[in-house]
Amino acid sequence: MASWCENMALPPRVLIGPRPSGANGQGNILSLRHPKIEEETQYLFIDGQLHEFNWFKERYGSWFLGDYVCEDGSIYYCTLVDPIFVLLPLFEAARMLSGKDLGKFRQLDEILYIEGYPGYQHLMSIAGNHMELVCEVKEVANMKFFRLDESKVLTWLCCKVHSIKEAITKLGKNYAAQGERELLKEAIQIIRENLKDEPWLTVLCKKLQLDISEINDTAKANDTSFCADSSPIPGPPRPSEGNLGNGSAKSSKGRPAKKPKIEVGSKNIKDMFRRVTRSGT
Repeated sequence: MASWCENMALPPRVLIGPRPSGANGQGNILSLRHPKIEEETQYLFIDGQLHEFNWFKERYGSWFLGDYVCEDGSIYYCTLVDPIFVLLPLFEAARMLSGKDLGKFRQLDEILYIEGYPGYQHLMSIAGNHMELVCEVKEVANMKFFRLDESKVLTWLCCKVHSIKEAITKLGKNYAAQGERELLKEAIQIIRENLKDEPWLTVLCKKLQLDISEINDTAKANDTSFCADSSPIPGPPRPSEGNLGNGSAKSSKGRPAKKPKIEVGSKNIKDMFRRVTRSGT
């Protein structure tokens, strides 16, 4: 092994991610609950922005890192994720709904205190501004109290879907040629990766006049689609919680590649990557 990596506990891996803006800046790798499956998942928090880790691996390939050959040709890739998706389950639980009661107003430090997940404390600086979009906010004695508002959440989700739909049409002529309904389905397939079926995906589909069972059936078909001649690919090691670069690793559950549903030559960009979670299944 090359001298620069000989003291590493595990072999080096390749990560494409944002560079801290400050000269002495650094990112933090946080362990948070995945908003849909509730498994412990690693995120990168850097310069006030939250990123999720994705993982991609060709069937054959290696990396040449200086004078070291990394036989595992996989790559990590960071993409921005809206913190509202990650914080939505916490704010939903914090309401402590009872019957027809709309729930309680809570302070941020109460809501973001989750036993076993200190990583949420790093989001204190950005949570307030983001969650005001989907919460009722009351200010008492210079202290803000938040309560999730379902109508605001639905409005925000609809805006997300339509923004993604517009972005999809710019991916190529094959996407642009799809009808309005098909574009909405594509957008929701992306949204649902960070959204629980109940209640949010259900009410969103109802609002957009889409059949949620059709959405779920499509997702299941995509999850079980394998290329017949592809060999199994081992799950990736994941970065450890803490400062970026102090890496230990663990395997992730890999998602199979999605078969294209439209014309030959088109490919959904989100299916090129696998999200890194703690699970190895």
